[in-house]
Amino acid sequence: MKTLPSLILLTAALSTASFLALSSSAQATEVKQASNEKQAQAVTTYRKSVFQLISSNMGPLGAMAKGKIPMDTDVITKNAERIAFLAPMMHDYFSLDTSKFNINTDAKDSIWTNHKDFSDKVDNLVTAANNLKMAGENNETGSFKKAIGAVGGSCKSCHDDYKKD
Repeated sequence: MKTLPSLILLTAALSTASFLALSSSAQATEVKQASNEKQAQAVTTYRKSVFQLISSNMGPLGAMAKGKIPMDTDVITKNAERIAFLAPMMHDYFSLDTSKFNINTDAKDSIWTNHKDFSDKVDNLVTAANNLKMAGENNETGSFKKAIGAVGGSCKSCHDDYKKD
């Protein structure tokens, strides 16, 4: 049985975690219009940079899941950690609606009209990447392929709805 101080600490930790999760989601749904084309272009460049970095980390994971290269626990753990770190940046860079400017982007305007769903998909990517990282840290080799698939599936889910063909 847990002692009272342990229960108090556990309750405080859970309350803090719940608050942070709710704060993050609430913040993620706030969208503002880009004030000018220069600002819109800059944030679009940052978005593309984050996607490029996520893609560079996803590439080896996808190759492992398809059996093209051997599973490597160190790479799985490192790349999953990187994706989990990078993905939340999408909340920041997609909180600025650039749709009224003629910017070269693959983003559909529906990102801003259905931003809550978009934000939820970003959160799903973070969760999947963290789960993959834990599988790597725990050397759960039997779950690598499925966990990599969950990361890829969360990417695909967002691409299907919010990326231009």
